Amino acid sequence: MADRGREPGHTPRQASTLSSEDVRAYLRSHPDFLAQNADLVHHLTPPSVDRGRGVVDLQAFMVDRLRAEVRTLKDQQRELIGTSRANMNSQNRIHAAVLFLLDAQSFEQLIQTITTDLAVLLDLDVACLVIESNGSDIPHVHRSGVRVVEPGAIADRLGRADVVLNTDIQGDPEIYGPGAGLVRSEALIRIQVSSETPDGLLAFGSREPDTFHGGQGTELVGFLARVVERVIRGWLELPA
Repeated sequence: MADRGREPGHTPRQASTLSSEDVRAYLRSHPDFLAQNADLVHHLTPPSVDRGRGVVDLQAFMVDRLRAEVRTLKDQQRELIGTSRANMNSQNRIHAAVLFLLDAQSFEQLIQTITTDLAVLLDLDVACLVIESNGSDIPHVHRSGVRVVEPGAIADRLGRADVVLNTDIQGDPEIYGPGAGLVRSEALIRIQVSSETPDGLLAFGSREPDTFHGGQGTELVGFLARVVERVIRGWLELPA
């Protein structure tokens, strides 16, 4: 029968508390308790190394755990430094490429810089400027190095995205032409020079399958594409 004086949800206080012997007995019957609850070790006061026979050295366990944590932190630090250096290197390459674009003395030199020099400056294997046909031009490779593709070809590859990074691929001959065999990873960046020109894209290809991958940031290549748009628009005296 329920106790009428007890409030709903109330549980009676236990008549006794755990003794040290109860804890010892529990740990004896559950020898893997600390291994499964390693975070509790930080709240324990470890014994000295010499406690006689049959005593586990928790201090040594804690030291080993701390050493493992230090190794993990060092690995993370090295990875962070490596990533930072790679990002800085990429940033410096993009800055150098922008200066080359701005230094072009003619439109022809600008196109040559885009289709030839950018690959060298960015430490890649192929760089292409691709423009969709306006409907009257037959898809072809312009003598300047610009590749002309069928209307809709860029939307087929980019969808609604401005940048697409592809890993471990075979290069598309329609985009890269004879250089397609070198391309194992790529960055495709949308180019919108003017409201009066067809869609376009910058295509950067590498022979390394993981040079470009989905986890990378796209801000730098996006910035480079915006510069390309502006310098082409300036040389051709086109509206935005």
